[in-house]
Amino acid sequence: MARPEQVLLLEPQHELKFRGPFTDVVTSSLKLANPTDRNVCFKVKTTAPRRYCVRPNSGVIEAGTSVNVSVMLQPFDYDPNEKSKHKFMVQSLMAPPDMTDMEGLWKEAKPEELMDSKLRCVFEMPTENEKTHDMDTSKMISSSFLKSDSSSLSMKMGSGSLDDGEVKRIMEECRRLQVEVQRLREENKQIRQEDDCLRMRKNTVMAAQHSTPTSVTVKEEGLSIRVIAVIVLFFVIGVTVGKLFL
Repeated sequence: MARPEQVLLLEPQHELKFRGPFTDVVTSSLKLANPTDRNVCFKVKTTAPRRYCVRPNSGVIEAGTSVNVSVMLQPFDYDPNEKSKHKFMVQSLMAPPDMTDMEGLWKEAKPEELMDSKLRCVFEMPTENEKTHDMDTSKMISSSFLKSDSSSLSMKMGSGSLDDGEVKRIMEECRRLQVEVQRLREENKQIRQEDDCLRMRKNTVMAAQHSTPTSVTVKEEGLSIRVIAVIVLFFVIGVTVGKLFL
């Protein structure tokens, strides 16, 4: 049994064009319109899922409405001699009135209920004239935006036309910054106090380390003098006793 024709209207119908350079993400748009009086479920599939990011890649299009699908091509090394074989397929399915589980609906769908449309991918590189024109256009747009922003800011500041909401936000931001500065000052003060305490402890430890060997040396010297004195005393006593016996 042949599949029914696609009820969704695709724009573009046959090709998704991606315009280089392909050193960054390139996005192409696909519009899906539902002209029927029933909701339609859709899925977008590709033959190269690692090369593309599709948002949204599935969903429900209500009756008489449309959905814009963004197809994002990931950066790659473009070879003009290589023909693109990438393709996309848009599948659709009429949604029942009491649908609660879309994934289950797709799993249980019969082949003769599915509708699909295929699109091929086309890669294009801009010519030198187009590159120059695009650069000039970007410069003009950027310049106009800068001038517009500067003039609007000057008009606001010159005329004092800031509304109450903007003044309130500015005042709140000033208060927040003052609180932040005070907090940083307190933290800086606390850090300095901790540094002073650590410095004092370090000096005390170093002084104790230097004084301990001195006291030990003094004690050792006092002990040596006492020993020598005792030895001399015993020597004198021995000599005296020796003379008495002689």
